[in-house]
Amino acid sequence: MSAFIIRNFIYSIFIIIGVLTVTFCLLYIIPGDPARMMLGQRADVASVESVREELGLNKPIYVQYIKFMSNAFQGDLGRSYATNREVVQTILDKLPATALLSLSALFISSILGILIGIISAVKQYTWLDNVSMIFALSGISFPSFAFGLIMALVFGHLLKWFPISGYINEGPQYLVLPMLTLALRPMAITARITRSSMMDVMSQDYVRTAKAKGLSRSKVIFKHTLRNALNPVVTTISASLAATLGGVFFIEYIFNWPGIGLLAIDAIFKLDFPMIQGTVLFSAIVFVVINFFVDIVYALLDPKVKLS
Repeated sequence: MSAFIIRNFIYSIFIIIGVLTVTFCLLYIIPGDPARMMLGQRADVASVESVREELGLNKPIYVQYIKFMSNAFQGDLGRSYATNREVVQTILDKLPATALLSLSALFISSILGILIGIISAVKQYTWLDNVSMIFALSGISFPSFAFGLIMALVFGHLLKWFPISGYINEGPQYLVLPMLTLALRPMAITARITRSSMMDVMSQDYVRTAKAKGLSRSKVIFKHTLRNALNPVVTTISASLAATLGGVFFIEYIFNWPGIGLLAIDAIFKLDFPMIQGTVLFSAIVFVVINFFVDIVYALLDPKVKLS
């Protein structure tokens, strides 16, 4: 176990370094000048150069890279070009909104996904099964941002059932559309995995023996089938948390949800390099940490998997 943890920890460090390096390089390839964005297009050359010097943008790229990586591993991501606030503090301020949206979407997608998967497996090859699988395939194939736009148009603009933008401080109804939009894809994946795992377990001898003993249908389904089919489902749900946090960026922008995703997209529009790098680093750390623990949980749940 200790060797597994140490090895994966080292891999995680290299992944984070790689993500930061690629992000740093891409930011200096894209067109645009952060100093001119801060001062406006009518600023004179002397003012722009003064700001570039103050921000250190006139130094060689390798010098900027070394300084950035050194500061990043000390927890210092600099200050935002747009607001002059510390990047780390700004991200921490936005984290509760993103966590609320992501965890709510994950909870809804897990409950509904498992329920749909159970119904589909129990009623396999019926119209219920066909409808469930069409829904699952559509949810996996359809982009979340496009689904969000449709949800906003139909339920927000046309029917006016829910507000299109805002935060939950103004009422819980503001959470509904972004939560359901973000939950669509993980719900569809969970439903498919649950159905597949349930059908595999239902073909086992001990399930047929339980039926032959005259146990009730509900006991066979929930005690003998679902319980033994949950291993891949739990792993899928755990991995969906990382995917949900990754997909939250566009959803927050569509519904004007004041989280890290909206913060990152605003930073891209303003060429706010420190904020872009900070939000990318946050996403990378979340992905790495969650996948690390998913590997451990999967190995503990499934005795056939060894931590070697």
